[in-house]
Amino acid sequence: LQGQPLQTFFVALVWLLGVVVPAGSCPSACICAGTDVGCSDQALDSLVAIQLPMETHSLHLDLSNNQLSTVDSRSFFNLSQLKYLNLSSNSFVELPPALFRGLGMLTELSISNSSLEILNGDIFLGLTKLRHLDLSQNRLASLPQGLLEDLQGLRWLSLAMNRLRVLQRSSFELLKDLQGLKLAENPWECNCSMLEFKHWMEWMLYRGGHVDALDCTLPTSVQGRDIRTVPAEMFGHCKSLGSSRKEDRGGSQLCSKSLDGLEGEDCLKQRYRPNSMRRAAGTVVVAGVVCGTVCIMMVVASTYGCIYALMAAKYHQEQRDKEEHVPHRDIKDKYQEQEENNELLPEPVEEPKIIVSEGFVFSREVCV
Repeated sequence: LQGQPLQTFFVALVWLLGVVVPAGSCPSACICAGTDVGCSDQALDSLVAIQLPMETHSLHLDLSNNQLSTVDSRSFFNLSQLKYLNLSSNSFVELPPALFRGLGMLTELSISNSSLEILNGDIFLGLTKLRHLDLSQNRLASLPQGLLEDLQGLRWLSLAMNRLRVLQRSSFELLKDLQGLKLAENPWECNCSMLEFKHWMEWMLYRGGHVDALDCTLPTSVQGRDIRTVPAEMFGHCKSLGSSRKEDRGGSQLCSKSLDGLEGEDCLKQRYRPNSMRRAAGTVVVAGVVCGTVCIMMVVASTYGCIYALMAAKYHQEQRDKEEHVPHRDIKDKYQEQEENNELLPEPVEEPKIIVSEGFVFSREVCV
């Protein structure tokens, strides 16, 4: 069902449902039903020809399966309430930098299978509510720096079936809500330039995210293997290479080497790596809590040790005093008892003494 019969059917259905479509608000090449505007499979070659009216505030716009190759930068300027936009299966090579400017309510965008080769770094600027982005089945060879900077609420991203060889970790670090990432069927070069992104993938999997296979094409030693299964020892030389690299004449370019030890065709500039303030603050908080807990435990242990030492010293002092006082009392009591016994005994009788003088022996009693 295509063409005028299908359009008549949708208009009748809208009328039966009581949904009023303002006169002239639906382009002739599209089918409008409430807040949905369907322009797929209409062999459109230019979006300017649609002439979307100013009063149209569609929530869903489907422009897939056409022959669009050029798009005017103001084609969606008046669609401030647009939430879903499908531009897949067209013939774009490049999109205007400000094409999505003003679509602050957009939550889902699909530009898959559209022959895209280049993306401007500011094309997604302002799409802070975007949750779903499909860029699969294009001809993208690289992602410009800052392309995903405003998409911090993104939850699902597909880059599958492109011509990507290397991804930078800094392009994904701000996507803290990302739960699904499609990367299959790209000619990935698993060299030192991918080491940091490999670490980021492992961190994403650790926090519960999903990343499909990232199969290496180069170097030949790991061809066909998922980069996540490549052991860390294969990247062991990357740190030494990074420390031994010297600036060239330009003063800013650095050359990367593959796992085979061969230099790549191009020298990559040292990339900007923004710090994740959220993780940095979390690390500071955790470190502060741990250090505070350890300090409190040390103070408690020291206090307990001091109290225990004082109690032990007091106890030993009491024992020492007790040992010193008890023997003195026993000796005193024994001395008093001995004196009492001596008073009860009779006085001893002195034995007579014999005085010898010049041959005579006298007795003291006789002389007396």
